[in-house]
Parts: sequence; structure tokens; C-alpha cells
Amino acid sequence: MDRIEIGRLIEQRLIAQAADMQAQWRGHASIRHCFVDDLLPPELAQRIHAAFPPPASMMLRKNLRELKYVSAQMDRHDRLLEEIVFAFQQPGVLEQVRAITGLRSLYPDEHLYAGGISVMGHGHFLNPHLDNSHDKDRERYRVLNLLYYVSPDWSETDGANLELWPHGPQGEPITVVSRFNRLALMVTDRTSWHSVSANRSERPRCCVSNYYFSDHPVGDADYFHPTSFRGRPEQRVRDLALRADASLRGWVRKLFPKGLRATRHVYRRDR
Repeated sequence: MDRIEIGRLIEQRLIAQAADMQAQWRGHASIRHCFVDDLLPPELAQRIHAAFPPPASMMLRKNLRELKYVSAQMDRHDRLLEEIVFAFQQPGVLEQVRAITGLRSLYPDEHLYAGGISVMGHGHFLNPHLDNSHDKDRERYRVLNLLYYVSPDWSETDGANLELWPHGPQGEPITVVSRFNRLALMVTDRTSWHSVSANRSERPRCCVSNYYFSDHPVGDADYFHPTSFRGRPEQRVRDLALRADASLRGWVRKLFPKGLRATRHVYRRDR
């Protein structure tokens, strides 16, 4: 199947579940989010999972902030993975997401700026953080994360679940389980702290990621911030180090709005 066919399936499922997803979205005012299960036919979701490459062929991000494998250069992998990534960028899918969330002037991320695929093995994690407020050229606001999970038989006890921190990286987060064939949507703005818990299983957690941008900020106020990480509540020393790191990154972005170097995590079709 190609991106157009898969996009139609996604669009149809979003239409069918629009009322429920809108209710979820409106019911989580602190960090707007919602999800839909059984997004695609199960046999197609299984094929997508089976198409994931060996982690060794992906880029490993390993530091205090995160530990996971990622890839945005989709033409290096099974074609089905490129098709599912860009299926979420089909016009009909964008229109249904806009109707569900009420977000304005949504644009897909054709360069996969932080999008693509990711694999989290045993012990892998993503610490609490705020996403970069803009696209790579600082022209549009980054307003929405779309996370599609394809690891079969995944449960909350396996870990590697999305966590939302309504009061910042403290207290207890809201957990959205990385359930097989589930699509999660979450807003990204000045207060949308989120993380991924450590993978406690021996199996990889596989995810297809997309991000939408907008001409408009979430809310009425203008804002700008780089990606900022914090420690978990029990990680006091790490939190101090990550606060210092976030402060430094903030100053660098003020001095160099376009960044010091091009990110490696983009889809370069002309490489």
C-alpha cells in the first residue's frame, strides 16, 4: 500500500472516532491530548512493525536527556515505513486532525524535523522536556505531535509509555500506554512537559512520529524556546545538569536563531 491508500484509512478512522477524540482533547485542558486505538487494519499494523530496521542501522541518541534509536532518512529502510510516515501528511488526515483539535493552519513536516521512526530497547528512555517551539527555520510554530505505536501486545507494565506532566516535571504524570496500533496526539506549547518512561521489557518499542506546524502559536501569546530537558522528580543531580544545559541552549539559540549547525535528523532527499 502507498501513502495515499494508508492516508485514506487513517482519515476514515479519524472521522469514525472524531467525537470521542474531541471529547478527550477538550477534557485534558492542562496538556491537550487524545488517542485512537485500532487505527489501521491489524495485519497492516503488523506489517509496519515487521518492516522496522535493525537498531544498528539507525542513529543512537545517548546522553543524560535520552537513550533511543532514531531515523529520518526513510529511503534507507523498507518502503512501507516511508509510506506510513508520509500517510500522516496527506491533506485529508491533516483536515481531520484540525477538526478534532481545533488547531489552526496546520502544515505537515515534509523534512521530518525530529519525525520519522524510533526504536527504544531495554532501559531506553526520554526525560521530561519541552519540544522546540518552532520548525528548523524558526518560521512556524511546532504545535502537535502524532505518535503511532506498532509494538504488538504492549502493556503499561512494559514501560516506554508516553508521560504528560501537567504541573511540570514533578508529581505524578498522566500515562498514555504505547499500545499496539494506537495513535496519540498531543499539543506542544510552553507548558506541554512530556517524557517516555524507561522500557522495562526485553522487546523494542517501535514508533512512527510526525509533527505538525502552524502559522499561529497555541493560545494568544507569542513565544520561542529551544528543546529543554529536566530530570525526573527522583533525579535531583541530573535535573541540575539538565537545567544548566537548557539555559545554555537557550542562550545559544538567542545568539544564533538558526542554530550553529544543521540537524542530522532531517530527511534529505537529495543527499
